[in-house]
Amino acid sequence: MTNPLIGITANQFVQGHSLARTAINNSYIHAVLRAGGIPVIIPSGIAPDLFNNLLGSLGGILFTGGVDINPACYGTPMHPQVTEVDPERDEMEIAMLNWAVKNNKPFMGICRGIELVNVALGGTLYTHLYDQFPDVLFHTCYPDLPRNFLAHTIRTESSSKLQRVLGEKDVWVNSLHHQGVRKLGSNLRATAHSSDGLVEGIELTDHPFGIAVQWHPEELVDIEPMLNLFRTFINASSN
Repeated sequence: MTNPLIGITANQFVQGHSLARTAINNSYIHAVLRAGGIPVIIPSGIAPDLFNNLLGSLGGILFTGGVDINPACYGTPMHPQVTEVDPERDEMEIAMLNWAVKNNKPFMGICRGIELVNVALGGTLYTHLYDQFPDVLFHTCYPDLPRNFLAHTIRTESSSKLQRVLGEKDVWVNSLHHQGVRKLGSNLRATAHSSDGLVEGIELTDHPFGIAVQWHPEELVDIEPMLNLFRTFINASSN
C-alpha cells in the first residue's frame, strides 16, 4: 500500500500578544500516522487558484473538530451558546467537502467534521442540544473529564459501512460536543445513534469512502475498532 497524503483541516485563532496561529491537536496527526497515512495540515484562506492543485494531490481529507459552524451557513439563528465561529474556515471546508463529493475523494469527518459534512450537503444542526433535543444525554464531557473518557455507547446500523469498519454493533465512545445533526443533508444516511436518538454517524451513499462521526476516534486509537476506522480510511485514500 502506498502511504497516502491525508489533508487535515486546522483551527485558526489569536493567542497571547495578538499572535494569529494555525493548529490542530496532535492526536489527529498520530492517528493518521499510526494508520499508515502522511498528515498534511491545511490552513484556512488558501487562494482559489491553488485550491484544486492542493486537493488533487491528496489521497483523502480529514475534517477535524473545532469551533462551531456559523448557524447562518444552515439558515438558523445564532444561539447564545455559540460563542465562537470562523467564517473563513466554514467557507473553505464547505468548498473542500463539495469538491471531495464531486471528485469521489475519500473523506472522514470528526465532531465538527460530521456537522460540516451535513451542513455542506444541505442539512441543519441543533445549535445547542440541551435546549433543543428532548431527553438528551450529557454529551459535553470535556474539559471536566479526559478526552478519551468513554461516555456512552452508540448503536451502528446494520448493512452500514460504519458497522463493517468498526466490526461491532454497539460501541463505547467519548463525547465532546454540544451540537449535533438535526436534518440530514442530501444523499446522507444516518449510520449510528446514541441511546437518546442523536445521530452519531453518517455516510455518503454511492461514494468510495465518505464517513463522519460525532465522537473523537483519534483519541481512542488504542481501541481496535477506532484504529480500524482510520486504517480503512487510509486504505481507501491510497487507491
